Amino acid sequence: MADTESEMGPKDLEQAVQHLRNGGVVAIPTDTLYALAADVFNTAALDRIFAIKGRSNDLALPVLVSGWDQLEMVAENTPPKTRALAERFWPGALTLVVQKANGLPDRLTAGRPTVAVRMPGHPVPIELINRLGSPITGTSANISGGADLLTLDELSSQLGERVDLIVEKGPTPKGTASTIVDITSGKPRLLREGAISFQQVLETWETSSD
Repeated sequence: MADTESEMGPKDLEQAVQHLRNGGVVAIPTDTLYALAADVFNTAALDRIFAIKGRSNDLALPVLVSGWDQLEMVAENTPPKTRALAERFWPGALTLVVQKANGLPDRLTAGRPTVAVRMPGHPVPIELINRLGSPITGTSANISGGADLLTLDELSSQLGERVDLIVEKGPTPKGTASTIVDITSGKPRLLREGAISFQQVLETWETSSD
């Protein structure tokens, strides 16, 4: 298994991108946990993720982006202070729940008007997103309701036969989920405490200008 960004081979990543382009599902490392990646605009691929995880249809899938321009592909009407949070905590383990863009499939958001988005601090998802030219899903690579998978051996044993590819390149995930904060009301609301403290988020929000 490769442990560093320099060991990521372009052929390995291009193979993963080809699967994503063809509606496939790829297991990848992120800075927080292993994730199941698919093109967020491909409904058939999203269906596969729900089937792979045994995920309830009323649970939305989080989205990974490579930067602010891609946030604008999946979200709209974001509060002005959203950029301040992104500038401080992205790339990193802060997931922001924002109003979804009209073109985003309802399958992704479970019919809700919101979408959960973050920019991961890990070279593999960033490179895949940039090569694909589209945001990808970032739901944890495990069976719904089960424990997080923390090693490649666990990932391969549980999901190896269900996904099109497991990317074994890049740094190992740190094992702590992201912090999820809903900002759709114009004020941060904590949904899940994770790798980043909610107090830091509040301080950034309160000290930034509109």
